[in-house]
Amino acid sequence: MASGQDGHPLPRLAARLFNIRVEEAPAVIAGLLIFFLLFTGYFMLRPVRETMGVAGGVDNLQWLFTGTFLATLAVLPLFGWLASRVPRRRILPAAYGFFVVNLLVFAALFARTVDNVWVARTFYIWLSVFNLVVISLAWSVLADVFSIAQGKRLFGIIAGGASLGGLVGPGLGTLLVAPAGHAGLVVLAALLLAGSAAAAVWLYRWRDRHPLPVEAEAGAARARPLGGNPFDGALEVLRTPFLMGIALFVVLLASVSTFLYFEQARLVAETFPDPTRQTQVFGLIDTVVQFLAILTQIFLTGRIAQRFGIGVLLTAVPVVIAAGFLWLAVAPVFSVFVVIMVARRAGEYALVRPGREMLYTSVPPAQKYKAKNFIDTVVYRGGDALSGWLKRGLDLLGDLPGPALVIGAGIALAWAGTGFLLGRAERRREAAGEGGRTNLPDAGEAGR
Repeated sequence: MASGQDGHPLPRLAARLFNIRVEEAPAVIAGLLIFFLLFTGYFMLRPVRETMGVAGGVDNLQWLFTGTFLATLAVLPLFGWLASRVPRRRILPAAYGFFVVNLLVFAALFARTVDNVWVARTFYIWLSVFNLVVISLAWSVLADVFSIAQGKRLFGIIAGGASLGGLVGPGLGTLLVAPAGHAGLVVLAALLLAGSAAAAVWLYRWRDRHPLPVEAEAGAARARPLGGNPFDGALEVLRTPFLMGIALFVVLLASVSTFLYFEQARLVAETFPDPTRQTQVFGLIDTVVQFLAILTQIFLTGRIAQRFGIGVLLTAVPVVIAAGFLWLAVAPVFSVFVVIMVARRAGEYALVRPGREMLYTSVPPAQKYKAKNFIDTVVYRGGDALSGWLKRGLDLLGDLPGPALVIGAGIALAWAGTGFLLGRAERRREAAGEGGRTNLPDAGEAGR
């Protein structure tokens, strides 16, 4: 039977199902709220963004990807400045507050201009930058608060909040878009984002009340700025082999995702010419993905990480997707694509993303925020932009998508190999105690 520091046992069924300890329950709830509120707001707006992308022309998607990358480059020094000047426990609330103001500005624009194509394109690019920054920051907070042992057990179930938000968000959007309009949806998303920031503040207060045994100075450190300059994140990645490995993993992940995204746009445009039907299809795919992901996150992710290691979380999905690319090359039809897309996205949410975030529990605080944000935004969107032009170039060389899909399979296999090597490196770092926190005992184990 699992027990916490105060000796009160969790019920056997709860311990078996959720693998958490009694003193961790409030923190898990706070983590779930961070992601649930964040993803509910984001997924209310995502189907609209996807339809805007198709409406702009499938042949022009690479321009939107390039615009997103350039916008991400512009955001990098702003975030670096914030992370250097603001105490790290306040980085997320400050950034989320900025984005709340952005959302309210877009709500005002949508209320005044319904069909302005440039407002729509700007929103597409902005939302693509926004979602990476806010999600990266949420995971930074978790990596900052939890030890690596806790992360292996808890990150999967906490990520379930994101999948639950992914289920609720599209439904809310469908129900409210007619009475509230796009402006009303954006205002609601701003309120949900503010609630997510409040949950993150509460999570830090929980850690203050439940410090890890050898973490006496960590609370005071979280109240101080990280210092340095706005470009420290990029420099940390360039001089740290472990972070370079994570960056390569993210580039390959982004490349695979972009190849599939372009195939999605092409096949949906061919199969469902009506924009309304396109939005419905995107929403249905989102619903199936989130339902499968949340079941895996709650019941399997933590146990897989504990028993087999983070490397399994990072390699299983890429191997499946490599096989899926080859299947799609042989049978390039919408039904086959849906199976592959659902497997890729559900697997990424349930296995790859939690596993990737567990890697950051073994790095110093500055890398948790600055380097991680650089990888999650600039590196990811750079991979998007490069692979977008590569995919477009391959499509121009021939009318058949087969060669591009075979190349996609090769990229997926390289992605799997990088994940395997990262898993081995993480085990070595954990054994050596790198990052200053990897040798900390699990909170529940320390109380025994």
